[in-house]
Amino acid sequence: MLEKLKEIEEKFNLLQQRMEAPEVYSDPAQYAKLAREQKEIQPVVEAYKLYEKAVRDMDGARELMADPELREMAQEEFEAAEAEKERLEEELKYLLLPRDPNDDNNVIIEIRGGAGGDEAALFAHSLYRMYTMYAETKRWKAEIANLNETELGGIKEVSFIIEGDGAYSRFKFESGVHRVQRVPETETSGRIHTSTVTVAVLPEVEEAHFEINPADLNIDTFRASGAGGQHVNKTESAIRITHLPTGTVVECQDERSQHKNKDRAMKILASRLYEVERQKQEAEQAAQRRSQVGTGDRSERIRTYNYPQGRVTDHRIGLTLYKLEQILNGSLDEVIDALIMADRAEALKASGS
Repeated sequence: MLEKLKEIEEKFNLLQQRMEAPEVYSDPAQYAKLAREQKEIQPVVEAYKLYEKAVRDMDGARELMADPELREMAQEEFEAAEAEKERLEEELKYLLLPRDPNDDNNVIIEIRGGAGGDEAALFAHSLYRMYTMYAETKRWKAEIANLNETELGGIKEVSFIIEGDGAYSRFKFESGVHRVQRVPETETSGRIHTSTVTVAVLPEVEEAHFEINPADLNIDTFRASGAGGQHVNKTESAIRITHLPTGTVVECQDERSQHKNKDRAMKILASRLYEVERQKQEAEQAAQRRSQVGTGDRSERIRTYNYPQGRVTDHRIGLTLYKLEQILNGSLDEVIDALIMADRAEALKASGS
């Protein structure tokens, strides 16, 4: 592992030298490419430097132990440095694992009301609000691609894109069935109802990275429906694209420009088809790791939101937090961090075996 780390540090320094060269510095495209490469390995280099410092601190403390007057203090310093070295060893093992190539991508999130009718649609709106509020805390941009609302203010289905560095890495464990338990406002007897909402999370994929044959597409235009004032029914700006070989249908009607709707619909289509292909390839790998935090399958129940108890439970890792209101208001970091740590532990376990 140490040899590998030295190679990565040398590569980092070499990239730095190349980026400082006048011919590269004056070429924005080449400079950006090298900067991306350097950014990918920077966390490894920084952790390795801290690891080397911990080793030096251990050596220094070991020398001081020869002095009887300093032995006790040196012992404490040695133990602290040793604990830091062990922590960094585990972190470096994880950092050296193959990265998910989509982690830095923007993310497409699709939410659909499931069992529970109007109550499910209302909770779908709550989840949409939760994710967009979380995106705001990260200063990421959220844009609706398609929205189908109910008369009571709920959402039958919504597709939206969150643009931001590392957005997919934070949202990718949200795929699956989210269950809500609460007393609906229309329930006179105070009985708790259980409803479900399905969430799908896709990395945004540029069409250039996933080729689609234009002959495989059927593109329709239609008048947008829903909110939008007088403009809505005047022009056929909404787009429906059908991928004929798979039967995949994407609608986009949030933009007033037909061109913008088409561009966004094509991005969503490319991302959906890419995800299908990715899952197919993973299924074909005999040694595929089944993550502790779940498969991401849309039929898998992943989390329960219990209103009477103010409780949120993530069933994949057995995490229960009595912070329902804060979580629904976008405070998702504690849940997401726990899921990432569980995935990290499982990845290290799989690499060890």
